Amino acid sequence: MISSKIRCGIIGFGKMGKIRARTVEESGLGQVVQIYDVELPADVKYRVAKTELEIAQSKQVDVVFVCTPNYLIPDLVIASLKAGKHVFAEKPPAFTAARVEDIIAAEREHPECKLMFGFNHRHHESIKRAKKLIEAGEFGRLLWMRGRYGKSVDDAFLKSWRAQKEQVGGGILLDQGIHMLDLFLHFAGDFDEVQAIVSNLFWKIDGIEDNVFAQFRNRQTGVAASLHSTMTQWRHLFSLEIFLEKGNILLHGLKTSSGSYGDEILTLAHNEDLPPVVRWGPDEQITYHTDTSWRSELDYFFKCITTDQPVQVCNSADALRVMRIIDRIYQQR
Repeated sequence: MISSKIRCGIIGFGKMGKIRARTVEESGLGQVVQIYDVELPADVKYRVAKTELEIAQSKQVDVVFVCTPNYLIPDLVIASLKAGKHVFAEKPPAFTAARVEDIIAAEREHPECKLMFGFNHRHHESIKRAKKLIEAGEFGRLLWMRGRYGKSVDDAFLKSWRAQKEQVGGGILLDQGIHMLDLFLHFAGDFDEVQAIVSNLFWKIDGIEDNVFAQFRNRQTGVAASLHSTMTQWRHLFSLEIFLEKGNILLHGLKTSSGSYGDEILTLAHNEDLPPVVRWGPDEQITYHTDTSWRSELDYFFKCITTDQPVQVCNSADALRVMRIIDRIYQQR
């Protein structure tokens, strides 16, 4: 039974666990009643569980946030669902689509439980604006997209769990590229053609790719997309370009807590004539100065819980769709 404030347990209290805890507390809608991590400071202010499963099975917890290294996510999601908990899990949902199907099987056994995954980029205001414009048909039919998402890592990366194949499951694609691919699917629906080059040319870590060049196409609609996901960019870069019959929607930069990706700037350009004539009107440029995505994401999830509505954004079907494509990309290693 949900109390006046939604009682939350957080498994994994690293960077993402702390972000989720802060967002829950600042929302006023929930409270963090228990956390677990293998390493915690002595002065942590929350009640600390002895094991991950203590949180999943606690009668004092309504919602479990799974913010652990990748390899732990599927089993903890399944255990929490089976204990009757609502679950919010970080990405990637699993290493393979088959494991997502295992999660979905548990979800079907507990239809009273809400399940959502942390495909956070959908909740940026720029992305929500682009989605509305595409759906409204103001720019005509979607034609193609190009996404570049890159960063640089240093030697500290080699000492982290993200450089351990058994714990992370993959490299930059599962870390960052999955977000761009999810946005492609958010706008285009799905792809049935996948071509990819996967390499670890620089870092040379077995199973941890540092670059993915991938192309996708939906044969029914003709929509195509190109993705470059990289950790040899030597600078942080986010660029999403969406081209339609009557104009384009360009997003450069991404507002994050680190500020590494620069200003989040959405540029809208209309073709003021009928295709194929091109007569551009003045660009409309919108700069988003604040990242509201964490709160937007949480508000949506909590609303699904309190109003008993199905999770329609970043749900298990979305997770399965993206992991099926990632399976196909990794088959081309």
